[in-house]
Amino acid sequence: MTTARDVMNRGAQTIGAEDTLLDAARHMKNLQIGSLPVRAADGALVGMVTDRDIVIRCVADGADAAATTAGSVSSGGIVTVEADMDIDQVLSLMREHQVKRMPVVDGGELIGMISESDLVAELSSERIAHFASGVYKKD
Repeated sequence: MTTARDVMNRGAQTIGAEDTLLDAARHMKNLQIGSLPVRAADGALVGMVTDRDIVIRCVADGADAAATTAGSVSSGGIVTVEADMDIDQVLSLMREHQVKRMPVVDGGELIGMISESDLVAELSSERIAHFASGVYKKD
């Protein structure tokens, strides 16, 4: 059985909800990633901010990325998967919630992320096609 732990990219980074989008963008640039889970002051994961969120919810509206917080534009509520969850269950959750990136936790602690590129590297083209058809479906 292939698990989330087998597929994930280890060492996921986060951004604080009160950190600015400028901080988030710089962090993404330095890490060469397109999203960051957002943590509340108590350490709980509360959302996800993407490079697209920064552009659409801040820059395009003329807001100041140096004054706008990650928490104010992040997607509310975050879906995570346990590290030992079967990859088919992970794919099902990603399809259900139409997300392209999934934080992986172990005992509530963030230990990795699963992205589309991680899936492509590990799964058959048929499984990828099935995943993509659900994540990219038009409502």
